[in-house]
Amino acid sequence: MYTAHPGSRLTTAPWDAIRCSNAPSGGSNGSPRLTICWKPLSAPWNAPNSDGTNTKTHSTSAGTTTAGATAGATAAASNSNPNPEIRELVPESQAYMDLLAFERKLDQTIMRKRVDIQEALKRPMKQKRKLRLYISNTFNPAKSDADDSDGSIASWELRVEGKLLDDLSKQKRKFSSFFKSLVIELDKDLYGPDNHLVEWHRTPTTQETDGFQVKRPGDVSVRCTLLLMLDYQPPQFKLDPRLARLLGIHTQTRSAIIQALWQYIKTNKLQDSHDKEYINCDKYFQQIFDCPRLKFSEIPQRLTNLLLPPDPIVINHIISVDPNDQKKTACYDIDVEVEDPLKGQMSSFLLSTANQQEITALDNKIHETIESINQLKIQRDFMLSFSKDPKGYIQDLLRSQSRDLKVMTDVVGNPEEERRAEFYHEPWSQEAVSRYFYCKVRRKCNLVCLCHACWLTGRGQRESFCLLIDNV
Repeated sequence: MYTAHPGSRLTTAPWDAIRCSNAPSGGSNGSPRLTICWKPLSAPWNAPNSDGTNTKTHSTSAGTTTAGATAGATAAASNSNPNPEIRELVPESQAYMDLLAFERKLDQTIMRKRVDIQEALKRPMKQKRKLRLYISNTFNPAKSDADDSDGSIASWELRVEGKLLDDLSKQKRKFSSFFKSLVIELDKDLYGPDNHLVEWHRTPTTQETDGFQVKRPGDVSVRCTLLLMLDYQPPQFKLDPRLARLLGIHTQTRSAIIQALWQYIKTNKLQDSHDKEYINCDKYFQQIFDCPRLKFSEIPQRLTNLLLPPDPIVINHIISVDPNDQKKTACYDIDVEVEDPLKGQMSSFLLSTANQQEITALDNKIHETIESINQLKIQRDFMLSFSKDPKGYIQDLLRSQSRDLKVMTDVVGNPEEERRAEFYHEPWSQEAVSRYFYCKVRRKCNLVCLCHACWLTGRGQRESFCLLIDNV
């Protein structure tokens, strides 16, 4: 039995272990050569063709499936090519080759689209929407002690709520998630310097809510000012008035501001023609940056002093205690930026693995079919070569297996002795061997005759002659 080194596999069936080659093996008869096909477990099956070359057939193990399954499908398709000789025997296989070519084109297209989607997801994808703000208040008049044991102080309650208009998403976004802070400033003369501000600021542990309520004692109408600071993602900044007039931008993200600056530099050809790293400031840049020349890499640092927090949304409201105004609600529409719904669909597409199991199963089935066809081709070549020259085929088989056995068992041999071994295959060696065996046989015959003649001379002599014959 043949043994292979660890990590290898040797097939033992003749039609699996033997591959026929029509190329001469180096002998005088030019008969086909047989080789044992064995392969490492981690490598695809490589079987020698009838022309002595190796053609890569597909591996029995399926390609690894990942989120980017199209790359795996491309690799699997490349390993599913049938043997070229099989394509010659079966002309209909050209249809399968056309399908493989189409699959490769489809995989490349899908891969390009996936890369485009990944690049698009790296950039902010925002959509302008309308947030409707509802401001209302209720007044609770004073009650007698008999009616209300808790007290008789009059009070009012202010409500600030809101929702997105035309929001089709299933999961509604909380009202407070649109703002970074909310400040309600009441009349300082009525509530004093220490109790006239109501503030809410976002923190990492903030629980989102659908609205805000403020309750204070009072029985007169109160003027209040609401300051709402939107929570921009990514952060936006208000430009210095001089820079804002120059670029035509009031509030924008840092990257958009730098891009607008670069566009202004290119339009007005402010980049130094000799040293591209420097920007030659025009009169407006000199007023803003206070220098005649600066490096482009210095612009982000210099912009820090020119970028201010964005202006809050200011709403003036009167908290009325008039019973006729209790049912009135003030509405305001605010422009806000929300995530584009398409971004969620794009992310779901990249992470989707719904069809991967089906694709993997089909790939495995294709691989098994191709492997079966290749094995049948090997069996056919084996039988065909054996039918043409049975004797030479068996001789070459033995020589091939002898060589492979030496390789697998690490039997190196002595090259010098093997080189001189041709000397003993000359005609004189046959005559010498014949003479040697003739002498041995003749000597043994003479001893047998001598033993026969002396058989009656005595038991001891008979035993000595028999021992002598056995030694000969």
